[in-house]
Amino acid sequence: MSLSKHIDPDELIASLRENAPKHQPLRDTAATHHVYSGRYAASAEIPKFRLPDSGSDSHTIYQLIKDELDLDGRPNLNLASFVNTFMDPYADRLMAENVGKNMADADEYPVVQAIHARCISMLGNLWNVPKGETAIGAATTGSSEAIHLGGLAMKRLWQQKRREQGKSTEKPNIIMGANAQVALEKFARYFEVEARILPVSEESHYCLDVTKLRENIDENTIGVFAILGSTYTGHYEPVEEISKVLDEFEKETGHSIPIHIDGASGAMVVPFTGCCDGLWDFRLPRVHSISTSGHKFGLVYAGLGWAIWRNEKWLPKDLIFELHYLGGTEQTFTLNFSRPCAQVIAQYFNFLSLGKEGYVSIMHNALTNARMLSKALEASGWYTCVSDIHRKRGSWGYEAQRRLGQINENDAKLYNPGLPVVAFRFNDEFRKEYPHVKQASVSTLLRVKGYIIPNYNLPPNTSSIEILRVVVRESMSADLLDMLISDILSTTETLMKSDIVDIEALGNTSGSWADRGRKLVDAYVHPHDKDGLDLKSDSAESSESNLWRKWRTKGVFSTTC
Repeated sequence: MSLSKHIDPDELIASLRENAPKHQPLRDTAATHHVYSGRYAASAEIPKFRLPDSGSDSHTIYQLIKDELDLDGRPNLNLASFVNTFMDPYADRLMAENVGKNMADADEYPVVQAIHARCISMLGNLWNVPKGETAIGAATTGSSEAIHLGGLAMKRLWQQKRREQGKSTEKPNIIMGANAQVALEKFARYFEVEARILPVSEESHYCLDVTKLRENIDENTIGVFAILGSTYTGHYEPVEEISKVLDEFEKETGHSIPIHIDGASGAMVVPFTGCCDGLWDFRLPRVHSISTSGHKFGLVYAGLGWAIWRNEKWLPKDLIFELHYLGGTEQTFTLNFSRPCAQVIAQYFNFLSLGKEGYVSIMHNALTNARMLSKALEASGWYTCVSDIHRKRGSWGYEAQRRLGQINENDAKLYNPGLPVVAFRFNDEFRKEYPHVKQASVSTLLRVKGYIIPNYNLPPNTSSIEILRVVVRESMSADLLDMLISDILSTTETLMKSDIVDIEALGNTSGSWADRGRKLVDAYVHPHDKDGLDLKSDSAESSESNLWRKWRTKGVFSTTC
């Protein structure tokens, strides 16, 4: 044993104080009495591309960043997004209190892992996992990662089966409709699977056309992505019909093709509305996995998805990693490692605080408001809806509605199934009477009022149709809905009364920024104010900001806009 000397702690501490390094004193921030009179005053630019040599007080930086963020759209009026923007204040508190916990540290945060497991079980039961089967799954950063995991499992199972049969594992393919969200195409591209994208049509409700499925599947098809709630129009794809086609194919060829349900939105809507044509969940044996976004109609803030398999059989073991270096043994199947756990806790909070009754009420309200918006738009005589949730069950399209009539009941089962999404466009009569009014101008002018409502083309094969789309979320109250309807109609009326020059200047967002700027100059700048304004040379500016700064410096828009 080695010898040790006694140490006098008082003497040691005293010596450390005598030899302590002479630190520079902190800057006296007390002299900065007002946030806008500090180091970053109005005359100084905030560093944007390089770290500053020295810092500034947190109060000032907070306020300046907050001021920049004020230029963002308001989340509650972002009607383009499916992502949830409101949670109960107690959920906010739980998330803030647990924001420092890492989901990857299972041994350090066992209660979080238990909550995660409870959520998996609740979702498995919600999606009707059959008796005798045990669902397995994981939280993800969103439904995009969850879709990739579902696709990877299908690809690996296909590869294993082909190797067992002594067949090639080259050229796998996967089926999806042209209405597929980009995450599905990303899976195919990133993981080297041929994406067989089936065209959509009005007859297929702008979803995967089941009549074209049989001719596009073969022994190299690893699976079918079935979308429960198209991002374009909110329609559900006919999962049970897809399953029947695959059943017939298996009888003929012996090849079994599984289905992954992309339930990003619909998997958290259908169970609480009871509205879907046919089965779609684990009650269909061919459905091996389901993904959803907790941060959409799971009603959690952005950053949460779920991937669930009906049992371990359909999740290949060689995709699962065992980790031993964090204090225990953890099994993981994700595309990343560290992730925040606050959203998982928030999902559990919602499950407990809302229960089935709460989710039913929220989904019912969202669908009721979406139907009200749809009916109001068509009643104006200016719009027709491409979505069908406000029409009698089995009545598809505006012409069918004219023949069969409209209903005004609250029973969701009397209406066509779908997400609380309203996809609408100018009707043919309006286009004939006001050919100079561009639909994109409606989106542009509504943005001035704070609403974010996109105007875009439907999928290929139907891309000649432009639609505006509103996603009706939990936070869309009846009062806000009334104002939205009023603002859409008043904006449309304003465009009807405007002349062609005004509309082109405000609504045309195509071409270069310089081109759009020249149109604004032509429309709004008095001729004598154009002296010295070299539009030809100015258009060569390398960036929009430089061009705008140049014209503003010349006083072009100082009094006219």
